[in-house]
Amino acid sequence: MGKKETIFNEIVRKVRKELYGKGPDRIYTHFVENMAVTTMYGILTPTEKFIIQSEEGKKVIHNARTQMIQEIYKQQVPEGLEELVESKLLHLFSDIKVEEDMAVSVFIFEKSIV
Repeated sequence: MGKKETIFNEIVRKVRKELYGKGPDRIYTHFVENMAVTTMYGILTPTEKFIIQSEEGKKVIHNARTQMIQEIYKQQVPEGLEELVESKLLHLFSDIKVEEDMAVSVFIFEKSIV
């Protein structure tokens, strides 16, 4: 992984740590044309792990996590993110698999970032 991806990961990790109280244990980003594809493992807090023991809990955590992160990025792009890739963030698609304790985010930028 290159320096740019490492810095991108740290920005994403910081946002998630501030928002959820815990950042991912492992995080990987790949830049493809105008996209950054970020895969995160070990994202759930101990409380969330307890909540997902029920089917209803899985739905609650899934909905809260996916909607919250997208709303946060819509309100304000994290400091340094657009400057790092030298392009404006247009969209963020994010999903989690609570049973696997993992998430994937796809950041779509205005122009190529590679």
